[in-house]
Amino acid sequence: MKYDFDQVIDRSQNRAAKYDERKLKFGTDDVIPLWVADMDFCTAQPIIDACCKKAQEGIWGYTARPDSYFEAVKGWEKRRNGWEVDTALMSWSLGVVPTLSALVKIFTKEGAKVMIQTPVYSEFYDVVEAWGRQVVENRLVEKDGVWTIDMETFARQAKEVEMFLLCNPHNPLGIVWKPEELQKMAKICIEEDVLLVSDEIHSDLIFNGKKHTPTAALSKEIGEKVITCISATKTFNLAGLQASTTIFPDQEKKEAFDRFWGNMDIRRNNAFSSVAMEAAYNEGEEWLEQLLAYLAGNFRFIRDYCQQYIPKIKPNIPDATYLVWLDCRELGMDDAELRRFMIEKAKLGLNEGNTFGRSLHGYMRLNAACPRCVLEKALGQLRDAVEALG
Repeated sequence: MKYDFDQVIDRSQNRAAKYDERKLKFGTDDVIPLWVADMDFCTAQPIIDACCKKAQEGIWGYTARPDSYFEAVKGWEKRRNGWEVDTALMSWSLGVVPTLSALVKIFTKEGAKVMIQTPVYSEFYDVVEAWGRQVVENRLVEKDGVWTIDMETFARQAKEVEMFLLCNPHNPLGIVWKPEELQKMAKICIEEDVLLVSDEIHSDLIFNGKKHTPTAALSKEIGEKVITCISATKTFNLAGLQASTTIFPDQEKKEAFDRFWGNMDIRRNNAFSSVAMEAAYNEGEEWLEQLLAYLAGNFRFIRDYCQQYIPKIKPNIPDATYLVWLDCRELGMDDAELRRFMIEKAKLGLNEGNTFGRSLHGYMRLNAACPRCVLEKALGQLRDAVEALG
């Protein structure tokens, strides 16, 4: 079927954090919310149909997880990424961020160091520091808007850490890591006995002819040392249903993970996530292909608009995710001034760049997963605000 991504949907009555939490985050409701990473689009019709059918049953008791659930994940990884995955090494969790937090707790010692690559989404800091571990920042290097890995520093820092949290593909920079880059990082981790955890939640949102490489699929040797975190929630706008899949290299690590959640009696999908995830993986590809084409158009619009009307703001058009990293340094503002400017003058609710890297200044992240007319209005407001600066 043909999906209409231009449709503007009123989310003010559906308990959407993106809208209802504006005042809490920005101090006002009077901003266009382009922050938290969910989309303003209805999901695929087969997912809606599956959830409606489940709702009509009228009984939503404790939910069993049939074999077909993880078989759907397996089929998706095979079709989309050419990765053969063993369902016996898959575990369910509430989400990728809770999974990352649990993995830090289970597989590192109190006070241990965990490496992240900044700028990266702020939860990477949170899940490390929440358990009394120390963040080691392997800072990505920017030159002329292109961000790369400092492999020499990476190798040196790997000697002092117990775990590396990899964002593959990268949020907020939208980088699709090349196989050779992943191999270099993975081999260093193996040499230094560093557990590599690969967050691949954005791996279905790939553009510009690029291809996602699952870190664990690089080789047998690497696959035996990588824990992979995936979910259909980002791909199909299902984050409120809370479900993800973690793929382990061996039964010992899987059992430790399952035991952690089992001790809190958290072991089951809710009644709707069970059917929604399976429908997404089995029947969602038609919707996804149309979504990707629409998002690519949004990226082009942002690039062209900024070049023509707001040249002081330089968008880093992503190869993955639906998030655009804005270089606002030419506005000459510090972080507090930039935040106030975006909220009070441009009336936009964006994510501040220094939450992704504490040493970074002058950046913002914009969520482009919305109807084109919303982006047109948002960038028009930003243009007017910048022009008013003189």
